[in-house]
Amino acid sequence: MASAKLRQVADIMARVAEDTSVPRNIRRAASDARGALLDEKNDPVVRAASAITILDEISNDPNMPIHARTTIWNALSILETVR
Repeated sequence: MASAKLRQVADIMARVAEDTSVPRNIRRAASDARGALLDEKNDPVVRAASAITILDEISNDPNMPIHARTTIWNALSILETVR
């Protein structure tokens, strides 16, 4: 269950990272969060927590387009259900 949620959010982060309408620093953070989610060395809860930390830092960036902010908030809500 947790791995399916992590994979779902990793796919969402890949879309944000490839969206050229999103500023570079936000795309980089989405890519970093995706890397944390796909890091098989760590427990799923640790991977989710790492991604939450990265995404939380950028979620209030004033330069973020509305659609990207909504996507990141949705991803955060999924990650917060990982136990």
